[in-house]
Amino acid sequence: MVHSVEAINEKVKKESAFVSRIIEEIETVIVGQRYLIERLLVGVLANGHILIEGVPGLAKTLSVKVLAQSIDTKFQRLQFTPDLLPADLLGTLIYNPKDGEFTIKKGPIFANIILADEINRAPAKVQSALLEAMQERQVTIGDTTYKLDEPFMVLATQNPIEHEGTYPLPEAQVDRFMLKLNVEYPTKEEEYKIMKRMAMTDKKITVKPVVTPQDIIKARKIVDEVYIDERIERYIIDIVFATRDPASYRLNDLKSLIQYGASPRASINLAIAAKAYAFLQGRGYVVPQDVKTIGLDVLRHRVIVSYEAEAEDKTSVDIVKRVFDEVKVP
Repeated sequence: MVHSVEAINEKVKKESAFVSRIIEEIETVIVGQRYLIERLLVGVLANGHILIEGVPGLAKTLSVKVLAQSIDTKFQRLQFTPDLLPADLLGTLIYNPKDGEFTIKKGPIFANIILADEINRAPAKVQSALLEAMQERQVTIGDTTYKLDEPFMVLATQNPIEHEGTYPLPEAQVDRFMLKLNVEYPTKEEEYKIMKRMAMTDKKITVKPVVTPQDIIKARKIVDEVYIDERIERYIIDIVFATRDPASYRLNDLKSLIQYGASPRASINLAIAAKAYAFLQGRGYVVPQDVKTIGLDVLRHRVIVSYEAEAEDKTSVDIVKRVFDEVKVP
C-alpha cells in the first residue's frame, strides 16, 4: 500500500503541472480571488457543477470566461431572463416544408463549459430543463435524447441582494451543484491593482489556452486514483451525519436550527472534491485539512436551516462551521 501511494503521489506531481499554468494564465486578468480560481478548478477536475454567489462587480462572470478561455474548449454564456424558454436553452425541432420532415436545431447547451448568468432569473421550466442536462449529461429534444460532450460543466451565478424578478432555485436543483461559492470583496491593495489594470476605455481581455479537454479528462482519471484513507472516509460520513443528527455528536443546540441535513450526494461530492483539492496541491493522497478546506463549499447549500435559526440570525455557514469545529478529526 505504501508503494502504491508513493506511485500515485509521483504520478499526481507529474500530471498536475498544468494547474499552475492555468492559474498563471487566469491571474494575468483576474487580480486576487485565489479562493474562487481554486474552487473553479476543483469543479473542473471533479466533474462537478458550481453555483457562484456574490454582489455585482466581483468578476464572477469574467472569472468563468477566463477559465473557459484557458481550456481549449467550447464555451457558451447564457443570460437567464424571466422570458427565457427551454427551447432557447436546449434547441428545438424545425419543420422543413420541402421534404415534410423535422430537423433538429441544437441550442447553446451543446458546449463544454456553460455559464448560466443570473440563473435565478429564469422560470421553473427552464431550470428543470437545465436540471436534466446537469444530472444526466444529456438533453431530450422531441423524442430524441442527445448525449452532451465531455467535459460538460455548468457554472451558474446569482445575485444575493436583488430579488425582484427572480425565481428561487428549488432545493433539488441546488443540490445538483457540487460547490456553492460565496465571492467576497477584494482587499484594498487588490482593488487598487484591479483599478490600475482595468480602468481603460478599450480593455481587450485575451487569455491563451494552455490545456485541452483531453488533458482535463485524463486528469479526472488520475483524481479518481488519489488515495483516501478509510479513516478520512469515515470522517466525511461523520461530518455529513452530524448535519442530520447533531445530537449524536453532542451538538444538541444545533438540532432545533437544522430543518434538513445534507444528502448522501454531499458525502460523495465531499470525497471527490477533497481528492481534486489534493490533486491541485500536487498530492496523491487526501489529508483531513483537504476535507475541512473544501467542506464548507460542498455543504453550505445542502443544510436547510429552520425558522428558529432564521429568528436567531444563524445561517447554514454558521452551522457547518460549528460541525467542522466539533466533529473529531482522524
